[in-house]
Amino acid sequence: MRKLTTTLAALAVAASAMAQTHQMELNTKKLGAPVQPTMYGIFFEDINYAADGGLYGELVKNRSFEFPDHFTGWVPFGNFQLKNDGPFNKNPHYVRIGDSGHRDKFSGLENEGYFGIGYDQNADYKFSVWARVPNGGKAVLRVMLCDPSTMGERQQFSEEKLTIDSKDWKKYTLTINSKKKVNKGTLRIMLDRNSAVVDLEHISLFPADVFNGDENGMRKDLAQALADLHPGVFRFPGGCIVEGTDLATRYQWKNSVGPVENRPLNENRWHYTFDYRFYPDYFQSYGLGFYEYFRLSEEIGAEPLPVVSVGLSCEFQNGAERSAAHVPVDQLQPYIDDVLDLIEFANGDPAKNTWAKLRADMGHPKPFNLKFVAIGNEQWGEIYPENLKPFVEQVRKKYPNIKIIGTSGPDSEGKQFEYLWPEMKKMKADLVDEHFYRPESWFLAQGNRYDNYDRKGPKVFAGEYACHGRGKKWNHFNAALLEAAFMTGMERNADIVHMATYAPLFAHIDGWQWRPDMIWYDNLRSFRSCSYYVQQMFSHNKGTNVLQLTMNGKPVAGNADQDGLFASAVYDKPSNSVIVKIVNTGDKAQDFSVNLKGMKGSKSATITSFTADKLEGENTLDAPTKYVPKTSTTTISAPTLSGSVPAKTFVMYKISK
Repeated sequence: MRKLTTTLAALAVAASAMAQTHQMELNTKKLGAPVQPTMYGIFFEDINYAADGGLYGELVKNRSFEFPDHFTGWVPFGNFQLKNDGPFNKNPHYVRIGDSGHRDKFSGLENEGYFGIGYDQNADYKFSVWARVPNGGKAVLRVMLCDPSTMGERQQFSEEKLTIDSKDWKKYTLTINSKKKVNKGTLRIMLDRNSAVVDLEHISLFPADVFNGDENGMRKDLAQALADLHPGVFRFPGGCIVEGTDLATRYQWKNSVGPVENRPLNENRWHYTFDYRFYPDYFQSYGLGFYEYFRLSEEIGAEPLPVVSVGLSCEFQNGAERSAAHVPVDQLQPYIDDVLDLIEFANGDPAKNTWAKLRADMGHPKPFNLKFVAIGNEQWGEIYPENLKPFVEQVRKKYPNIKIIGTSGPDSEGKQFEYLWPEMKKMKADLVDEHFYRPESWFLAQGNRYDNYDRKGPKVFAGEYACHGRGKKWNHFNAALLEAAFMTGMERNADIVHMATYAPLFAHIDGWQWRPDMIWYDNLRSFRSCSYYVQQMFSHNKGTNVLQLTMNGKPVAGNADQDGLFASAVYDKPSNSVIVKIVNTGDKAQDFSVNLKGMKGSKSATITSFTADKLEGENTLDAPTKYVPKTSTTTISAPTLSGSVPAKTFVMYKISK
């Protein structure tokens, strides 16, 4: 009797264990919808000092003296004057420097950069300046890399001399090697003794080692982080800066191309938006402009996706009613022309179009092969479709192959969202841009979001999204895990979701205004957040076709009977492999078994697992790789893939067919 009782107890335990194993079905032979090459990409907006002071390689702030306070970023000393009849009509200001008149006084300028200038030891830097000696003679400039925090030593740790010897404006260059590593240095320019009066304009300093060696290039570690994502699409330049605080400060792409010395300054709409993160000296030099965006898209293998103004300034700041803040429909033609000219700049024949010729003159005779354009950002209300309509009509007529992206407003659901989606369908937009910065609870509840979308309407572009931790909007692991869970739903619905881009992309550790963000940095270092690695896991393994993966006949989408599990699967034609992604958002490990219909025998598999020792854990500048995915290999016996996903873990299996 005792033996029988023991046997029954053992069977009960075994049955209980079996009941806790989640059975999934996956047909590996029946290929579903194609996964678009653009499925996972990146979105760039100049917030958090993402452009000047970030991705853009320029180290000098206010290099053309065009800030409202013309010496912002500079400390002039000795004998100096600000002049405004310089060689560049859009940037007319420059500085005239003369001898101090005393042997123990010096004249010159010192620049603070963006929260200081970072110098790497033994690295070369390219200094350039437009200059002249207006009265003739020669002027010798002492170009110095300085460390203002030095105590008991010389501030200048590297120095080179540059001779200015022409009465005409010319560009002068030199290379200077940094003898020291400094995170918050300065650039000092001092007029040598017995020098002639000299005029200086567009003073510039770049690391010699920029991404891809480009002229007017990108900071290497930040651009490389983008390339390492293998993004399918690159959305730029915003975001709210496309709209501007008002129409005058909207982003105007035509001001961002042509010679960099003559690109005018623009007010950044983020510089005074948040009184608790206030940066009144935050402006756009336009040094990182549309030519550079297109070039970077090409270099990292992403489709360029420019966003242009629809003639509406930021509605958060100006309201959604017709007013002087917005362009009337009958006055939109210059804005529409900007879009048509942009398409020519990107794709046109230099022999037939002025803007295409400018692209060629800048160094890219071949077209950039632009396929998409987004018109408007987060607009809402009746004024948006009213303004959008003439844009769509003219772009469709002249460039029928260009896909047009509209917006569903700033919310992921609700009144404006429900109003704008039907309007975008009426207008036959190709894609609709959805934005959702939402808490953990929202992401956990959205596993089935796209399952019932109208397959006959526009496709979805999840253009800005991030999980915002409750009370703590930072890049902790749990937020990234829930983003991964949500992304399985996008992947499962790749027939309707064609693009997705996390946001924002960049943040300077000393100058952020919005968080969480994907990549953080100071002047010399950077780290990739947990959200970055989730995006990378999906982007590197997006596959070519969706495979149907179900549990109890339903998608694995965090439903009530699925114990916090989310999952998706794809087939990847180039590697002839099946990729299964499983996210366990629950508090305990979950056993699973996947029936791989159509596969038999021993198969090699790669397992990539992403987890953390604590949910609030995050990478930092001092520990940039504390939380990264780990990869191992194994062999499975098809048709069964079984295992256990630990609590709060994202696991991916790549199985060779």
